[in-house]
Amino acid sequence: MPMLKRINLCVADMERSLRIYRDILGFTVSELKESLPTSYSYPVFEFPKEAKLRFATLDTPTQQRTMALTEVTGVTLPRPPLPHMSATVINCDDLDGVIPKIRALGLKVVPEQPLPGPDGKPKGRETAFVDYDGHLIVLYKLLAP
Repeated sequence: MPMLKRINLCVADMERSLRIYRDILGFTVSELKESLPTSYSYPVFEFPKEAKLRFATLDTPTQQRTMALTEVTGVTLPRPPLPHMSATVINCDDLDGVIPKIRALGLKVVPEQPLPGPDGKPKGRETAFVDYDGHLIVLYKLLAP
């Protein structure tokens, strides 16, 4: 049976990205390390050899290493194309606290809307933003039962 291990986002600046994922969204850094020149990330992502990589895994209180950030320096990362072809979807119980902080960073925030359930009735709220590297991040909060 398939099981999702983690999502990995390639970023140009680890500290800048951690301001979002650690400081605002609340992930904790499990590991932060320099990648070896023999890292499997080079052939998988097709990074050129002159790129330098640093890798961080991020935890939630209930999931270990659920997300990763790969910092790529020494080359210019392209922006993901528009329209967005993928999104990272994160349950966020503090939308009201998080969204103003995301806006304060100057990042684009998509207007909030009700999150429909299977019956069409709202089961929560959702919004989205685009991080510094062009990754679409969708945040949702479920209504109390």
